[in-house]
Amino acid sequence: MENTIKSRTQIKQERNETKREMRPFARARYIRISPSKVRIVLDVVRGKAVNEALAMLEAIPNASAEVTYKLIKSAVANAEVKGLSRADLYVAEIFADGGPILKRMNPVSKGRAHRINKRTSHITVILDTIKEDK
Repeated sequence: MENTIKSRTQIKQERNETKREMRPFARARYIRISPSKVRIVLDVVRGKAVNEALAMLEAIPNASAEVTYKLIKSAVANAEVKGLSRADLYVAEIFADGGPILKRMNPVSKGRAHRINKRTSHITVILDTIKEDK
């Protein structure tokens, strides 16, 4: 008779295996650029083929374009390790979440202070293969 009683750890491991993202992805965390500024660049490359997205990012004169370029190249390298071809990949999902905010103070008149928020970003890119209908 087979023992069907599973420990809590085994149940959690099975649940994590089913939820795990199988598509190639890369994540850059704690980037010192505001998420709103990063999202402007991300909207340009979302849904594009990888080669097209990288060519577009090289031409964009923005600090977040350089970070996004490196991140997509990292995701492509992860995909190639999994045996996927670079020509078949496209940017399925790309998004920027807010990271921790560095709070600084700026002295102003009459002994007061204004707060300056130095925002950080967590950028995630998920690639997928182009499915051709035959």
